[in-house]
Parts: sequence; C-alpha cells; structure tokens
Amino acid sequence: MPVPFTFVRLQYRSGDWDGVDERMPANLLHSLIQYTTVPVNQKEKAVALDSPDIFNYPFCYLSGHRLVQFSAAEKKNFIQYVRNGGFVFVDDCNHDIDGLFARSFEEQMRQCFGAGALKKIAKNHPIYSQFFKFPEGPPPTSFELNGWGDDLVHDYLKGIEIGGKLRVLYSNKDYGCEWDYDFRNKRFLAEDNTKFGVNILLYALTA
Repeated sequence: MPVPFTFVRLQYRSGDWDGVDERMPANLLHSLIQYTTVPVNQKEKAVALDSPDIFNYPFCYLSGHRLVQFSAAEKKNFIQYVRNGGFVFVDDCNHDIDGLFARSFEEQMRQCFGAGALKKIAKNHPIYSQFFKFPEGPPPTSFELNGWGDDLVHDYLKGIEIGGKLRVLYSNKDYGCEWDYDFRNKRFLAEDNTKFGVNILLYALTA
C-alpha cells in the first residue's frame, strides 16, 4: 500500500516559519486529492530542520518574512537532506528580491552549496509540464500583478540541482500567500491557481 504524502513545513530557529500561509497546505492537499490518485495525509506536519525526522519525508516547505540563519545542525541537515534526494520548496513571503528573507536565505544557500548554486530555471523545465502545462514558465501571482513587494513580476524561479534533478525550488513570487485560502473558495476562481502547486508536489514525489 502506498505511503500517504505528508506536507512537511520546516521549523527553523530564526525567522517566522510558523507565521505564514496557514491554510495553504490544506488547499494544496485538497488539489492533490481532486486531480490525482496520490494518497495523502490531510494535515500538514511541522518538523524541525535540525531533527532526523526530516529524512522520513520526500518534500519539505520553508517560508517566512524575516531573517533566515541556520544553526550548524540545521545547515548540516539541509545539505544532507537535499543531497540524499529530498526536495525543498522555499517561498519568500515578502515577494521581494531585496528583502530580508530573500537576501538571508540566498546567503544560506551560498554557504551550503557554493556561490552560484541557485540558478534560473528554464521555462521548459519538467516542473512546468509535470502534470498541468505552463509553457510560459511560472504563473504570476496577484501580489505581483497588484504591484506589491518589489513591484516586479518575477518571470522565472530559481533552483539548485543535484545529480541533474531539481532539489531546491526557490520563489520570490509568494505562492504561499496566493494559495492561502479555504479550498472551498476555489469554485469562485475563473482558473484554479493551485495547479502549479500540484506540479511542484508531483515533481517532488517523482524526481
């Protein structure tokens, strides 16, 4: 019997990991149930980044607005998790390339994987056709289109590849807040904006 997918939110000692996107995991899990046959645990699970428990899960989510500064144990686990085939989706809730979260998280990735490890993801990357098709690359969010954050529409995402596979997906687009609503309200949308989230989760499960 397949192991149900668990949406894991990473706890890290700095920042505000627990102050964002409270309804988003349930919304994406509902989309997995709606569109796929993937078995799911219907509640997210918070796991400390410095805990060995993270190695029990193929997918983790990390987000926030504030400083990201890993402890030595957190940094060691992050590196090992990614190099062992885990997938981390990182979303900047400030949707701002010069904000504190963005600058501090990118510095952590430099320390963990070297300068230039975070690279632009091409629009033809498999994550954009994993299930739903996004030929123009990452869909914009309403926060970008309404001129919040840095007033830019970020036309690409960044990532870190290990062994030819994307292992860290990094976004300044604030998808977490874009999807942070009760799943029952999707019926009011002209187009379900969680479809790219389905692609992310399925990529994490198959990469």
